[in-house]
Amino acid sequence: MKRICLLFITSLTLYSMTQAQPITPPKAAVKPKDLITNGHKRTDNYYYLNERENPVVIKYLNDENAYLDKVLAPVKDLQTKLFEEMKGRIKQQDESVPYKEGAYYYYTRFITGGEYPIYCRKKGSLEGTEEIMFDGNAMAKGHNYYQIGGFEVSDNDELAIFGEDTVSRRLYTLRVKNLKTGKLYPEAIPNTEAGSFAWATDNKTLFYIKKDPQTLLGYQVYRHVLGSDPKADVLVYEEKDNQFYMGLGRSKSKKYITIGSDHNGVATEYRLLEASKPLGEFVTFLPRQKGHEYDIVHYKDKFYIRTNWKAENFRLMEVPDNYSSSSPKTKGGEAMTDRNAWKEVIAHRPDVYLENMDVFANHLVLGERQAGLTKIRVIKQQRSGDPAKADEYLNFGEPAYVAGIGYNPDFNTNVLRYSYSSLTTPSSTFDYNMDTKEKTLKKQQEVLGGFDKNNYVSERFYATARDGVKVPVSLVYRKGTKLDGSAPLLQYSYGSYGYSTDPGFSSTRLSLLDRGFIFAIAHIRGGQEMGRHWYEDGKMLKKKNTFNDFVDVSDYLIKHKYTSTDKLFAMGGSAGGLLMGAVINQAPQLYRGVVAAVPFVDVVTTMLDESIPLTTGEFEEWGNPKNKEYYDYMLSYSPYDNVEKKAYPNMLVTTGLHDSQVQYWEPAKWVAKLRTLKTDNNQLLLHTNMEAGHGGASGRFQALKEIALEYAFMLNLVGERQ
Repeated sequence: MKRICLLFITSLTLYSMTQAQPITPPKAAVKPKDLITNGHKRTDNYYYLNERENPVVIKYLNDENAYLDKVLAPVKDLQTKLFEEMKGRIKQQDESVPYKEGAYYYYTRFITGGEYPIYCRKKGSLEGTEEIMFDGNAMAKGHNYYQIGGFEVSDNDELAIFGEDTVSRRLYTLRVKNLKTGKLYPEAIPNTEAGSFAWATDNKTLFYIKKDPQTLLGYQVYRHVLGSDPKADVLVYEEKDNQFYMGLGRSKSKKYITIGSDHNGVATEYRLLEASKPLGEFVTFLPRQKGHEYDIVHYKDKFYIRTNWKAENFRLMEVPDNYSSSSPKTKGGEAMTDRNAWKEVIAHRPDVYLENMDVFANHLVLGERQAGLTKIRVIKQQRSGDPAKADEYLNFGEPAYVAGIGYNPDFNTNVLRYSYSSLTTPSSTFDYNMDTKEKTLKKQQEVLGGFDKNNYVSERFYATARDGVKVPVSLVYRKGTKLDGSAPLLQYSYGSYGYSTDPGFSSTRLSLLDRGFIFAIAHIRGGQEMGRHWYEDGKMLKKKNTFNDFVDVSDYLIKHKYTSTDKLFAMGGSAGGLLMGAVINQAPQLYRGVVAAVPFVDVVTTMLDESIPLTTGEFEEWGNPKNKEYYDYMLSYSPYDNVEKKAYPNMLVTTGLHDSQVQYWEPAKWVAKLRTLKTDNNQLLLHTNMEAGHGGASGRFQALKEIALEYAFMLNLVGERQ
C-alpha cells in the first residue's frame, strides 16, 4: 500500500494549500461563573455555552465547524472517497428477513438512493400482496431529521400506533394509522416515549408513556380511546421517583399489558393489566426493593422470572399466574410477592451471567454470557430426568463473536430466530429448528465491493490490568498487516451502564483495515462482558477501574508490538467519551489521536443539575455529587474539571446541537478549555451537527459522512490520503 510521508503540521501553524495566512482556531469568550457545592468552589469559564438560543453560542459552534473544515481541507477528497467507499459496500436495494406475527409477515426494505426504511407486510404467506405500512422516505420529506420510533399493530391487524421524531430530542409524537385505508387518525400526541405503547384487545384502547419535555424522562402512563380528544386521556400510572426509567408493552402471550420501572441496575418493578380489561387497574407483580432486579415472561399458567435475588449473576425462577381477574389473589398479588413461593428453574452460576430469555410453546431459550462471550441455550419445556440432558448450547465456532436471541413474536413455533456476527463475519440471521436442531441461514449482510472474510484475521486475548485483573481484548486486522509495532491501531471501548461491547462486524470499518489499521475492542470493567461483578467493579466509587483498564490495554498493545505510541488511536462515544476524556488526562502520551463522540465530560456539573435529561436516573451509575464522598470522587476524574497545562493528543470531538443524552455544551466547553490550557500544537477539532442529536444524522447514508470525517482525521495523522 502506497504511503505518503508528511511533515507534521500543527493546528496552530497550519497553512492551507491556497493561502499564506495561518489558520487560527476560534476562541470562546471567558465568562467566569463560580459553582459552590459541599463548601467547595469551582470556577467555570464557559458555563454560558449552555445557552442554546444565544446567537453568540451558535456563532462559536459554527466557527468551530468552519475551523475544522479548514484544518482538514488537505483530506477533503479522502473524506469524500471514504464516504463513497462505505456507501458502495451497502446493498442499496435490500430487505430484512420477514418475521411472522399474527396473520402477517413483517419486514423492512430499502430502495436505491433511499435514506429511510420502508415498513411492509404480507398476509398469509411471503407470496402474498405487499402492503406498505410506512414509507420512511416519503414521511421524511421536508425534515432535516426524521425517525420512526417503532410501531405496534392492533390485534385485528388493522391499526398501527407509531411515533415520529423530527428534531432528534427523542420526544416522539404518537400517531395512529388505519392500515386498511392508509389514513391517519387526527390524534397527534406529543412528547411520548418511542416504542412504549400497547393495544388492548378491543382494538380501540391504547396505552402510552408521556415524557417530561425538560428532563426527557417518561413518567406518566395514559389510556387513550381511539377517536377521542387526547386531552381527555386517563392517567393510569405516574412514576413519582425520577430515578426510575419506564417502559410499556404487551406480553408475548398477549394476555397482559405491562409497565416496567427500572432504577438503572438497582431496582425493578412491573405492573400488569389484562389486555382484555383495559378499564381495570394495573397490579404490581412484585414491589420494588433496592438491590433487587427482575424480568418476567408470561408462559401459559405461570411466569418465568429472571432475578438477582440471592444470585449476583441472576437465576431463573417460576411462579403460578395468580393475576387472573377471577383469582382471589388479584388484589395485591400476594402469591407473587412471596418470593419464598418461587420455584427455582436454573440455579445461580458464579461464572455464567443470565442475560435474557424468550419463551415458546414447547421451548425455553436463554441468552447467557460466559468468559465474555454470548451463548444461546435451548431447553425443552416438557422434560424428564436430568434437565441438563434436555439442554443444548448452539455452537458458533469462532474465537470472538456476538450472538443473540432475535425477535420471535410467534409463540406456537419450534423455530428460533437468532442473530450472529463476528469481527470477520457480516451480520447474519439464522432460523434454528429446536426439535431437529437444523440451522438455516436466512440472510447474511451482503457486503459489496469484493469483500472476502478470508482476507481478515481476528484474535482474542487477555491483557493484565494494574490490579491483576485480566481484561479481554478482541482484535481484527487484514492479513498481511505487520505486527511489529508499525501498524496504526484504533482502540475502542464504552465501559458503562453494564453495556457489553461485543465483537460484531462493521462494513465501514473495512476502510480502516484495508489501509493497514488494526481495530481492537477493550472489554473493560463497567460493561458486563464477564458477568455482573464486571459492571459493579466499574461504577460509582470504582469508576476509575474503567479508565485504568483502557490505559493498561493500550500499554499491552504497545508492549506486544501491535502498534506504537505514534500510531495508537482511541475512540469512544457518550459515556465512552467520558472514558476518552479521563484517559487523555491520565496518559496522554500513549495516543497519537483521540476521537471523542458526543462525550459526557462535565460529570460533576451535569450530575448536579436535575433539570438536565437523565441526571436523576443515573445517580446509581456515577453517584450523587450532593453527597461529598461522591462529589470528591467524581471531581477527581471528571475530564472537564481535570484539564490542565500539559500536552494532549490530536483530538476530534463531535456533538449534536439537539443531543438529548449528552448536551452539546459539554464537549463545547471541554474544547474551549483545552484550547486555553493545552501546551502542545496538536490538532483540536470540534464538529457540531447543527441538525441532529445523540445518534447523529438520521439517514442511513448521511450517517456515513460522520464516520468518514472520523476516519479522515485519523488517516491524515498517519500520512494516509488515499
